[in-house]
Amino acid sequence: MRRRTDGQESTGDARTGKKADRQSAGSGEISQKHRPQHGAKNNSRCWSTVMTVGKCILLIVLIPPFLNYASLQREGQLLLPEGSEIIDVGLGQKMHLMCKGQGQPVVILDAPTGMSSDIWFHVQDNIALLTKVCTYDRTGLGFSKRVLLNESTGTEKVWGMSTTGRMVDDLHRLIKSAGLAAPIILVGSELGALNARFYTHIHDTQVSDLVLIDPIPEDVFDEDDWQKYWYSQLVPSLQAMQFSAATGISRILIILGFLKPTIRGENIAEDLIQRQKYLLSNPAHQSSAVDEHFFLNESASQVREISKFKPLSSGTSVSVIIGDSFDEQIPAHLNQVVAQLQKKLLEQTYPTAKLIHVEGADRRMIYMKPSVVNKHLWNLVSQRQSKRQSQ
Repeated sequence: MRRRTDGQESTGDARTGKKADRQSAGSGEISQKHRPQHGAKNNSRCWSTVMTVGKCILLIVLIPPFLNYASLQREGQLLLPEGSEIIDVGLGQKMHLMCKGQGQPVVILDAPTGMSSDIWFHVQDNIALLTKVCTYDRTGLGFSKRVLLNESTGTEKVWGMSTTGRMVDDLHRLIKSAGLAAPIILVGSELGALNARFYTHIHDTQVSDLVLIDPIPEDVFDEDDWQKYWYSQLVPSLQAMQFSAATGISRILIILGFLKPTIRGENIAEDLIQRQKYLLSNPAHQSSAVDEHFFLNESASQVREISKFKPLSSGTSVSVIIGDSFDEQIPAHLNQVVAQLQKKLLEQTYPTAKLIHVEGADRRMIYMKPSVVNKHLWNLVSQRQSKRQSQ
């Protein structure tokens, strides 16, 4: 047998070493080739996750407003109060009117700022036992739609949209279109009181009695603290409500029980509760509520000017119903500002007005403590009916 020499063994080891080096080099090349493939898979997985999350976010953003819009279309037809009317008042504008009871004088109730006619629920049902009493929704609120831009009365060029001058023009055309008999008893709360004052100063022969509930004094926006509260706190909170309604969040909050109707409690009809939920979820209604609050200063200025230009007829009686505070939910010093200016208003503009104080009440008395309002209106109607019979 031949024996390997040391040189041969070294050569063999070298060959073996070279072969091993090639194998290790080859495996290195293979692993380097596989590394990009693993990275691509990881990138693909990350992108897939991002796409899935994006789709979920998109669904969360789009589904609530879409479902809310679909629900509003259905509810708008189903929740229209039984016995109410949608009246064409001309020039493309249609307004919602609800009248109950029979007889004269007709009582017309004008709601507080940004509120629908449902807020008069207790008062209307009570006075309807004695005479005909009507509530209506101002343009954009409740079931009265906003007029289209190309279908205009022209008065917004003089008065501006969502201001008292325009609202009074709408109300006058509504009364005529509905054929409501004059003279009427006109009742207004807050912005409704500004409207009632403006209407009575212009159409004084059509109003026998003017009733103001927590009237907003036209000078109140001259006070810096009040103006700051109104435009820095109240209006932004209403704008947030409008955004919440537009995105469908309000409907979700209502379903979860975090957002509740204004009128609630015992003996409240289910359809009334559902209507309030509908309006809380309705961005069109909320948008009009924002506008009424935002332009309230302009409305007050319009009433100030008309009061100077055309004083109220002596043949119209005026009564004012005021609570202990304008709003218990605002700071005490702001309530004092309103109280002082209300006193000034009565002394300068309506010195012969009958003043009625309601203990423990604020501007929400018409739906939280309506008994005093009911009693006063009952007396007014009874007096007018007795006078009519004696004639």
